Amino acid sequence: MKMLVDFLPVALFFIVYKMEDIYVATAVLIIASAIQTVGVRLWKGKFEQSHVITLVLVAAFGGLTLFLHDEMFIKWKPSVINWLFAAVFLGSMWIGKQNIIQRMLGGQVELPQDVWVKLNVAWAAFFTFLGFLNLYVIYNYDTDTWVNFKLFGLMGLTIVFIIGQSLYMAKYIQDSEQGDEGDR
Repeated sequence: MKMLVDFLPVALFFIVYKMEDIYVATAVLIIASAIQTVGVRLWKGKFEQSHVITLVLVAAFGGLTLFLHDEMFIKWKPSVINWLFAAVFLGSMWIGKQNIIQRMLGGQVELPQDVWVKLNVAWAAFFTFLGFLNLYVIYNYDTDTWVNFKLFGLMGLTIVFIIGQSLYMAKYIQDSEQGDEGDR
């Protein structure tokens, strides 16, 4: 359900872009992001930090896109968001007792500390890569290609990365479970 809620503004942007143009789609993205942020707040009783950050960036870049009538501002948003996420993942290694990936998954999975560090660094590197890949697509392809890349390419790469992370983690989860059974 969370993934559907997270994906909805981007899906609406894509649909409206195909029916209208990037400027109407940008306005819809801003409105959908605001509704998403407030809706999750009403549903869960708290704001999701990722939604708030995304809304601020969508409103800023989208607003500039609409005001200046320059589509580059909205195209840069995925890069900026991915780089901010990379910075948060890296920064979390020095703030608090657990890095961000361990804070998100630590209650569900038990892994050795060095594995948590590797997972966290991998996410930071992945977000950095996505930011630069988005710029590559922006400057080497037309807007239609960029919109398709934003919807399908970024989502597809993220799913593949999550599957890879899950396979990497599975090895350690099995080792942990076997160790627990041996203790009995």
